[in-house]
Amino acid sequence: MQKIININEFEELIESNEPFFLLKHSTTCPISAAAYDEYQSFMEDPASDKKGVYLAVQEARELSNHIAQVTNIRHESPQVIYFKEGKPDWNESHWKITKDQLLSVK
Repeated sequence: MQKIININEFEELIESNEPFFLLKHSTTCPISAAAYDEYQSFMEDPASDKKGVYLAVQEARELSNHIAQVTNIRHESPQVIYFKEGKPDWNESHWKITKDQLLSVK
């Protein structure tokens, strides 16, 4: 699971056209801590064959705002966005971020 911190890293992911999950994580929120654990468990599961990245909102506010702007998905934290062919294909937030939910995304 790769941590990204700037817009260039995000744009490189988009330009690759490879599918990936992105978690917006708040380092001070207990709900976000639970979502992070679920996300990490999902990424470590052999059934998960997708790339996963995350950002810490407190450390990458400009990146987080940029993602909200270019995807037209209102910022929430925690929030997972699945990108497919360079575009957002699915997103969910808060307690709905579970390993099972993430595994169900195609």
